[in-house]
Amino acid sequence: MEFLQLGIGRWIHILAGVMWIGLLYYFNFVQVDALKAAQADGTAAGITKHVAPRALLYFRWAAVVTWLAGANLLGAHFFDAFFFLDRTFYPIGVGAWLGTIMLFNVWVLIWPNQKKILGLVEATDEEKNRARRVAFLASRTNTMLSIPMLFFMVASGGVLRTAFFG
Repeated sequence: MEFLQLGIGRWIHILAGVMWIGLLYYFNFVQVDALKAAQADGTAAGITKHVAPRALLYFRWAAVVTWLAGANLLGAHFFDAFFFLDRTFYPIGVGAWLGTIMLFNVWVLIWPNQKKILGLVEATDEEKNRARRVAFLASRTNTMLSIPMLFFMVASGGVLRTAFFG
């Protein structure tokens, strides 16, 4: 059982995390500037109608899978790590909290506002402008949090092996 949890579970956690963070970086470093250029020459519809909604689908579900796989990796030690009950799990707890904040940002701030921006839900121009700002700030926050979160996510493997195998 430990092999499945630490072996396959860790790979799922890492692969979903790569997809999540890869899309986060795509949005922040590629799509934002590309969309500005595409709006200037009238070709933005392809991005806003076809690319962005699909990328956001994978982005938000990769976030969920990453978080759930991480929680599964912790198993019985989830509460010890998440609530800093055992000093051994402090680094993992920090990573878990960073991932939780980022997951919150994805589902509560970025996705609802992107639906307004992309026209998937009705919104006034004023609501769209506010949505752009909120989504931008949440996305940039996630980009900054991703660096320490990735560090804790990958660096904590030894702690998990020790906890499970002694």
